[in-house]
Amino acid sequence: MNKLIVRFATLVLLSTCIVLQAQDQPLPQTDLPWAYALNSPRAERPADDGLPKRVPGSQSEFVLSEIRNLYSPPDWHSDDHPVMPAIVAQGRNPGVFACAYCHLPNGQGRPENASLTGLTAEYIIQQMADYRAGLRSSSEPQMVPPAAMLAIGLNATESEARAAAEYFARLTPRQWIRVIETETVPETSVEGWMFVAVEQGGSEPIGQRIIEMPEDLERTELRDSRSGFIAYVPIGSVDKGRQLVSTGGDGKTPPCGVCHGDDLRGLGPVPALAGRSPSYLVRQLNDFQTGKRKGRWSPLMQEAVANLSNEDFVVIGAYLASLDP
Repeated sequence: MNKLIVRFATLVLLSTCIVLQAQDQPLPQTDLPWAYALNSPRAERPADDGLPKRVPGSQSEFVLSEIRNLYSPPDWHSDDHPVMPAIVAQGRNPGVFACAYCHLPNGQGRPENASLTGLTAEYIIQQMADYRAGLRSSSEPQMVPPAAMLAIGLNATESEARAAAEYFARLTPRQWIRVIETETVPETSVEGWMFVAVEQGGSEPIGQRIIEMPEDLERTELRDSRSGFIAYVPIGSVDKGRQLVSTGGDGKTPPCGVCHGDDLRGLGPVPALAGRSPSYLVRQLNDFQTGKRKGRWSPLMQEAVANLSNEDFVVIGAYLASLDP
């Protein structure tokens, strides 16, 4: 039975990718399309030119095919972290991609996935168990990274999940996201499941959105684990988020520090929130609210987010991302 489940999950992931590549325009299935960024129509990555690539501060060289290898992603800065276990560095073919491909060797992650550094091993293990049990899914079924994580969760063994969890729990988070309040943002498209500036594009109103983009697109595309992100947020949202997170907004929601710690850096198995991707945080808040994210501690979060609006999600994400991790 387990083998059948694994094969089914892998087929679902592959078919999802194929369908999205063939679509002229993916139609978002949530009212938060900026949080669940879908690739632009027929977005294509440059072909491998065979030339070695370099990033600042590293003596390593990799060609694009090596950088894009799901089972052996580049480790540009091996001195920045402990020795990675095999499941993090190489994964297990087929079906279990190297954790470091999406989450990076330092665990900081990208807007389309989760930052794992700073989380406890207990929490990460529980999330993998929730994926394995089919308790975590996305409110936007067309977004491939969550679908990939579901497939990996079904494929990965408990011992592999534990090895990865213990590795990422050892890492120390660092400032990864720079929050900027603004009225306008660069005109963007979505490539690689994240926002990038349109070449020779103009600007547009930010509205009630968070637009999270690479600080240096080239380095991000090369999967450089020292190159972080900018999060553009509406003017005033950080202070509004501070008020809502710290007070609960006159009973709208419990103050986040009650469960996540006064410094919002976690409390026991409850995860740290400070300094994390606002796009990811908003997706999780929405997934709890829509019932797509279940699991051991989910009922507490479902109650906490029940009365929150999309604007509340924006200000909460803006404030939490602005904090030192």
